[in-house]
Amino acid sequence: MSLRLQINLIIAVMMTLFIGTAMYQKVEDTRSSVQEEVEGANRVAIQLLTAVSGAYEQSGVPGMLKFLDQLGRVRANDVLLYDRAGRLIYSSPVSPYKPGRNAPAWYASLVAPVVKPAEISIDGGRLVIRANASRAILDGWDSLMRLLWIGATALAIINLAVFWFAGRILRPLRIVVEGLKRMEAGDYEARLPPLRGREGRLMSATFNRTAQAVAESVAARRAADEARDRLRENRELTQMIQSHIEEERRTIARELHDELGQSITAIRSFGLIIQQQAAPGEERIAEAARLVVDTAGRMYDAVHEMIPRLRPFALDSFGLADAVGDLVAAWRTRHTGVAIMLQVAEPLPDLGPAQSICAYRILQEALLNAMRHAAAGHVRVSIGTDGNELIVRVVDDGIGLHPGWEQAGRYGVRGMRERAVVSGGSLQLNSQPGEGTEVVARLPMNAQP
Repeated sequence: MSLRLQINLIIAVMMTLFIGTAMYQKVEDTRSSVQEEVEGANRVAIQLLTAVSGAYEQSGVPGMLKFLDQLGRVRANDVLLYDRAGRLIYSSPVSPYKPGRNAPAWYASLVAPVVKPAEISIDGGRLVIRANASRAILDGWDSLMRLLWIGATALAIINLAVFWFAGRILRPLRIVVEGLKRMEAGDYEARLPPLRGREGRLMSATFNRTAQAVAESVAARRAADEARDRLRENRELTQMIQSHIEEERRTIARELHDELGQSITAIRSFGLIIQQQAAPGEERIAEAARLVVDTAGRMYDAVHEMIPRLRPFALDSFGLADAVGDLVAAWRTRHTGVAIMLQVAEPLPDLGPAQSICAYRILQEALLNAMRHAAAGHVRVSIGTDGNELIVRVVDDGIGLHPGWEQAGRYGVRGMRERAVVSGGSLQLNSQPGEGTEVVARLPMNAQP
């Protein structure tokens, strides 16, 4: 049911109750007035006829009959004259007031007063005076019908007026509902014109602000979804690139170890043979051969130092714990003035290649930052597990992160974080100037390789 019809129904019910109350009060007033009028008229009639009966006592029934014929009808009373035998010889004439009409019996029984008939004895008969309230009741009935018709007419007119005014008053609501339906259909650019009245202006202004907020929210959500999709695509691309890079590093490391390493060994061997076979007096040949041997040795050392950075063979052959042990040992050798402590939980679970290389690269970058940039004196490295997560932690007592470490062009920390996120984990950095840095990577152990 519409609000307009609800308002009309409420008004109709209230008016009906009011009219019903007025009619009930009218019936009560009619009952009181009829009773007062009938009882008064009955007392007057009784007093009159009692006095007249005394005056006509000698003439008896004939004299009383003559008097009653001259008297006619006494208001609101029926006068009946009976002879000695009980025959009715006189009855009051019918009232000429509203002849032929009577109020409904149920209404008459509702308002009619109870007045006992009075009887006066006369010589040769008796006189009966009976109250008759039919005319007064009919007046009350007519008055009640007028009230009913007036109430019904007023009810109809007022309801029509209320229906029309409610339509005008509620017209802004229909405009608002139409705007809401447009928004429900996806038209977030829907706006309302200024509506009439203070409340109408408030509704239109509030609706337009809400619609603007919804449009901005939808646009922001759409932009966020697009950004999330791009971020997911970028991370998938990053993961693919990192996988290709690691594969290329593995290939390059293998080529350096197998091909270039053997070639350098061969060159060094040829240099040694030339140096050994140089005849006395061929010092220049011997010196050149020695230089070839020394250069080949330095090349061999450089290649073998480069290979672990490209791809630690221990990671593929023996696992993360041994690879990290080799990495820490190498840093200890190069930086004898820095105390590097390593703690690895035993036994580490079997990790996929992707998670192993991710943990290794994060630890490698964190150690590089601590040794080269933080000026640390002590570095603590730990690898353990917490539920289904692998925890990699590197803590140093250096100078902390550079204030501009998040600026463009600085990719060390960003690279660690991106590796952790791409692997389904997270990276946490805790650093204060002069108080060292803590790097904590949490990597899921059940991630797909």
